[in-house]
Amino acid sequence: MEPRRAPLLAVIPPPVAFAATFLAGWGLSRFDRWTLAWIEAPGVRAVGVALAIVGLASAASAMGLFASRLTTFIPTGQPSKLVASGAYAWTRNPMYVGLTCIYAGAALALGQVWTLALVVLPWAAANWVVIPFEEARLRETFGQDYVDYCLRVRRWL
Repeated sequence: MEPRRAPLLAVIPPPVAFAATFLAGWGLSRFDRWTLAWIEAPGVRAVGVALAIVGLASAASAMGLFASRLTTFIPTGQPSKLVASGAYAWTRNPMYVGLTCIYAGAALALGQVWTLALVVLPWAAANWVVIPFEEARLRETFGQDYVDYCLRVRRWL
């Protein structure tokens, strides 16, 4: 069987896509100073910091599980083990959950309305392009074991 061709958005490392979008939002915020009153509240900034920390812990933990099992965390890489423990027992995509939380948390902590609004772009790319590509590869590689895992564990939360 010929290997599945990776879509462009799967070739770009997801952290790069999230960071580039964050920087685009940051730049847009510099040109357009529109803001919302609630995002300036000290409590919102504290929630943002907490969310970013939770996201960092989630992503780092998930990467650590992959590293300990000697399998790839690169979307276009060839998986060698099906990881279904740790954070992967609650969500099939703890790294993407982590990246989304880091991004949204940092945007909240910095009071960046436009940056926060753009979080939907890398999330949508992950949800509708990268994750389906990864899931197809995992189904091809692990067969029924992966199908059963998908029935037990939600894609996000």
